[in-house]
Amino acid sequence: MEMSAAAGGLGMMSGQHQRSRTVKRRRWGGLRQQWKLLGLFEIDQQHEFYSLTCMMKEGLAAAIQNTIDNTPTNEVSDDDFRLEVTQIHKDFTMETFAGPVFASLRSSLGMTEQEYQQSLCSENCYLQFISNSKSKADFFLTNDKRFFLKTQNKREIKFLLANLKIYMEHLRTYPHSLLVKFLGVHRIKIPHRRKKYFIVMQSVFYPDDRINARYDIKGCEVSRWTEPAPEGSQIIVVLKDLNFEGQYITLDQQRPWLLRQVEIDTHFLCRLNVLDYSLLLAHQPLHHDERHQSLSFASLIMRTKKSVNPGYSPVHTGTAAVPGEVPEDDSILLLSEMDSRCLKQPQEADASSGSTPQMCQKHAGPDSDATELPDFRAQNRRLLPNLKNPLHVIDGPEQRYFIGIIDIFTVYSFKKRLEHWWKRLRHPGRSFSTVSPQTYCLRLCEWVQDHTK
Repeated sequence: MEMSAAAGGLGMMSGQHQRSRTVKRRRWGGLRQQWKLLGLFEIDQQHEFYSLTCMMKEGLAAAIQNTIDNTPTNEVSDDDFRLEVTQIHKDFTMETFAGPVFASLRSSLGMTEQEYQQSLCSENCYLQFISNSKSKADFFLTNDKRFFLKTQNKREIKFLLANLKIYMEHLRTYPHSLLVKFLGVHRIKIPHRRKKYFIVMQSVFYPDDRINARYDIKGCEVSRWTEPAPEGSQIIVVLKDLNFEGQYITLDQQRPWLLRQVEIDTHFLCRLNVLDYSLLLAHQPLHHDERHQSLSFASLIMRTKKSVNPGYSPVHTGTAAVPGEVPEDDSILLLSEMDSRCLKQPQEADASSGSTPQMCQKHAGPDSDATELPDFRAQNRRLLPNLKNPLHVIDGPEQRYFIGIIDIFTVYSFKKRLEHWWKRLRHPGRSFSTVSPQTYCLRLCEWVQDHTK
C-alpha cells in the first residue's frame, strides 16, 4: 500500500513536471512563432547556424573575460590598434582584433564589460535577422536585441581596422555621432572550413518595443521601394526612401542639431572615400508623460546635465569619459545663463552653414568658463532622453526617433566607378546609389534637410 501511495505520489510529481514542461514548450513555441512573424528566427539546435553561434558565444565569453581580468588603461597605444589575441578552444580558435581599443569605446558608451558579456554570452539563443540587404552577410541579434553580430569579408575588416584610429578620433570629437558603434572585431577558425570574420555593433533600434516603422535611407530612388507588410501584420519590414515620401522627421527645436551632425558624419565618410551607406530611421509615438517631460524646464536642465560630459574638458581630466553620465557632483554641470544661450543658438542658426560655434563664441563673456564651453560646442552635443541607448535616440514634440548611419565599408573603387557609368546608361535622369562619395554625401544631407521640420 505504501508502495502504491509512493508510486501515486511519484506519478503526481511526474504529471506536474510533465505539465510544467508542456507549458514551457508552449511558451517557447509561442515566442518562436512570434519571432518568425517578426522576421526573426530563434537559432535553436535545428538551425543551420546553431553550431557557429555557439562558437561565437564561447569565443566572445573568453575574449571579454580576458578584458575583465586585464583591465586596459584609459589611454590606448598604437600597439593596441595592431593587437591580435588568439584563444584556442576545443573545436575552433578565435582571434580578437584591437581588443583594448574596442573595450575603451564600450567604456566610453557607459557599458560595463560584465553587462556586455551577459548580453552576448547568455544561455538564450541568438536570433537570426532576415535582412533585405543585397550583401551576402549573415545578421544575428542577441536575445535581448541590444547588439548585432554581422559576418564581414576580409576586405571590409581590413578597411575597418586600417581606419579604426580616425574612426575613434571622430567619436571622441563627436561622441554623439550618428555613426554605428562598432564594439568588437573577431575571426573564427574552424578546421577544414573558411575563416569567418564578424563584427559586433550596437543596435540602432534598441529598445524596439514600440517602434512602428523602420526605414533604410540612401537618398536616391532606383530600387528604393519595399512592399510594406499587410495592414495589421506584425512582420518587420525595413522600408526604403520611396516609402517615406510625403512624411517628415518632425524635430522642431532639435532639427538644426540633426542637420549639422549628419553633415559632420557624412563628410567624415567622404574623406574615407566610401559610399552606399544607409541612414537607419525608426519612430515611435511618445507617451503623454514623455511629451510633458520634454517641455518641462526642470527636465531640460537634467537632460542637459546628462548631455554634457566633463570628462573631455581639461579641467576634469580625472573624470571618466562616459557620454550621458551624470557625475556625482551635479554642481559641475549647473546651467549658467551663458550655457542656456549656447543651447538656444543652434535653434536659430542655419545648421548647414556651420556657424554655430562662432555664434556661441560671440556670446561668451570674459567671465565665462573658457574650458568647458568650447568643448561643449566642438562636440556638437544634444539633449539626451533618459534611455539605455541614448546615442541613437532623439525626441521630437510627438515622436521618438531612432537614427544611425550603418554599412560604411563600400569604397569607391575602380569597380564602383564602372558600375556608376553603367547605371547612368541604364537609369538616365534617375538617382541611384552608386555615385562618387562627394555626391553621395551631399545628396544624403539634402534628403535629411528636405524631410525634416
